[in-house]
Formats: sequence, C-alpha cells, structure tokens
Amino acid sequence: MDAIANTNAPSLARDTSPSHICATLFYNSDTPSHYFAHADSSVHSPRSPHKPTDTLPPATLQALRHGGAPTEKMSDYPLEPPTPGPNPLDHLYGSYISQSCLTDFFVTLTGIVDGLTDSNITSRPLEAAKQHSRVVEVVFRLPSASFITLETLRRHETISRFEREWNLEVVFQKEDVYRRYKRLAVFDMDSTLIQQEVIDEIAAQIGVEGEVAAITSAAMNGELDFEQSLRARCKLLKGVPSNVFETLRSRISYNEGVPELIRALKRLGFKTAVLSGGFTPLTSWVAEQLGLDYAFANHLVVSEDGQTLTGELTGEIVHAEKKRQHTLEIAVKEGILPEQILVVGDGANDLPMMSVAGLGVAFHAKPKVQMQAPARLNSTSMLDVLYLFGFAKEEQDQLLR
Repeated sequence: MDAIANTNAPSLARDTSPSHICATLFYNSDTPSHYFAHADSSVHSPRSPHKPTDTLPPATLQALRHGGAPTEKMSDYPLEPPTPGPNPLDHLYGSYISQSCLTDFFVTLTGIVDGLTDSNITSRPLEAAKQHSRVVEVVFRLPSASFITLETLRRHETISRFEREWNLEVVFQKEDVYRRYKRLAVFDMDSTLIQQEVIDEIAAQIGVEGEVAAITSAAMNGELDFEQSLRARCKLLKGVPSNVFETLRSRISYNEGVPELIRALKRLGFKTAVLSGGFTPLTSWVAEQLGLDYAFANHLVVSEDGQTLTGELTGEIVHAEKKRQHTLEIAVKEGILPEQILVVGDGANDLPMMSVAGLGVAFHAKPKVQMQAPARLNSTSMLDVLYLFGFAKEEQDQLLR
C-alpha cells in the first residue's frame, strides 16, 4: 500500500453528447413491489425468493421502494418530487426483466430522445438464464442531431417512473471502449467495503455511540461539513484504549460480494485503492486483507504513554476534496486515464471523487447521495458492479474460478 506525493492531476473532460449510450437494467428481486408474487417468481428470483406480500397496506404499493428509487421521503428530492404511482407491473409479467419490460423501456427512450427509433436500440441479457435475466444491457445510438446528455437521462422523471413501475433501476453510461476497460477501482471503506461505520463502533466502547452516530449520519447525508464533524466525533473518543483497532478487527464484516469483486478486478489487472474518512490502523488492515494497492485514511493521536486515544487528529484530513485529489494522483502515477476510473462509495464526501471518475457508483448510499451520484446500485451484492462493465454472469464465474 503506497502513499504518493502531490502531482498535477488531470481534469476529466466529459463528452456531454455521446453518440452511443449503454443502459444496464437491474431487476430488484430482493424488493418485491406487489401484493401477489408472479407464479414464476420463485424460479426467476433465486437470490431472494419473494415473500408473501398480501398483508401490505395499499399505500405501500404507491410508495417509493428501496432500490427502486433513491428515497422514500418525498422531501429529500432536491427539485420536484416524482408524480405519484405508478402501479407496479412486474407481478403481471414475471419477477425478472421481461420482454414486455424491455419493450416499455424502448418506448420510454423514444419518448425522451427525439428521432430515436427501435432499430437503433439493441439489448443483451447478462445472466445465465437468457429468457429470465435479472440484468439486461441495452445499447442505443443517438440521432446525429440529438443533444441529450447522460445527466438528462439519469435525472429524467420518466425514467424514474419506469423504474418504479417495473421494480428495477437503470444505470446509464457512455458506450465506448473506456466503459468496458476500466483500470483503477477506488472505494470508500465504511458502509461500502465493510458493513460497519468504524467510528460508531469505537464510540460504542465508551457508551457514546448515540452522539457519534447522529453526527456521522448528518455528515454522510451532506448536512454537516465533514472535517468539522469528524473532529467533533473524535473528541468524544478521548480515553478509548489505543488497542481498540485490534479489538475491532473481529467485528468487521465485508459487504456481500466485496472480496469476490476485488479478486475479479485484480485478475483483470486493476489497481485498487481505499480512501477512507476513517482511521489508518483499521483501513490499512482492511486493505491488506483484501490485497488493495493503496490506502489513505486519518491519523488519531495516541497519548504519550501509548495507552489511550487523545481525541485529536494529526496530519492531513481525508475529506471529500482530499479523496478527489488522491483519486486523480493515483491515476497519474499509474498512467491511467480518468475515464478508466471506477469509484464506489455511499456518503456525501464520496461525491467529488465520483465526479472525476469514468464511473461513480453510489452503493446502498444515503438518499441525497443517490440523487446526485452518476450511478446508483442497490442490488444485494457489490459483485454486480461487473455487470456495468458488460461482463455476463458466465464471464464473472470464469474470473472467480
């Protein structure tokens, strides 16, 4: 795991009018959105069979569902909230991405992009069950006179309505060689690579987890300045035994699919990094366990006798802008273009490094982060990131053998 000196970092020159666009559709089989599951749902949703939903109140059917939309709280939408509804359709056509769903998506696209016709749209299932795939890749060529942008598609109310209607989510990317051939993967750590928020786990050791967790939540939602909130939380940790990080190792658990994703990326020749607003002892340990190439985090001060934490920080703070800077510096050192960078995170302080990457993914992120991130992914496993590169399930299995 290396640290690198400052260097002139490139800026990412985004093509706002791509000629081809790839849309990856993920069916949210873990979050059924209807009273009665389709008769085939237990067959076509093997990862998480539908549970009976006949006890759900009717209002639930009209709500924004986890995974199907960034948030269930209408007040969290920065502009106008989406229109109410629609009634879910996946229970009529099967708990997978059906041909009816794809046809509706094609119609949705042609309604947004002037001059787009079905002849310019192709689709490809990415799972082994070709007729009942949970993930489908759709590629379409924009008309020469089109000025549609990725941002427009990602934020379009019609797309949001389509996602809710079919209980899925859509990730839009520019379709070019850099989508398929990324070379650097950068991850946040807390609640991204691992399930825990480390500072909350430390706070639990001395009974101040409530106070710390409240500040953590506000910071990750972008309601507080990250550095100020970090220093405030660290002050509450004064007196914690300095060996707390060794104690916490046994409590750390990875999010589903993380070890497998890292193994697959390394076999593809990726450089990998973790950039954490947490603390060096545990971040370095996680990086070593996963075999990551770079690790950056914050440094807590230990008392002179080496027994306890002082509640203070030393050195540079790994805040949002520092994460962005490290991402670009690693790319320069490795000779990697910004378009070839993947960034995965869940908090507001991850958005700047997402913005300079070819693909920034909000994985099970805070609602406001999902609203602002280039892409969001709420599927069960982080291994699903490989679908965004166009790898079919059989190819992923081959990488993991």
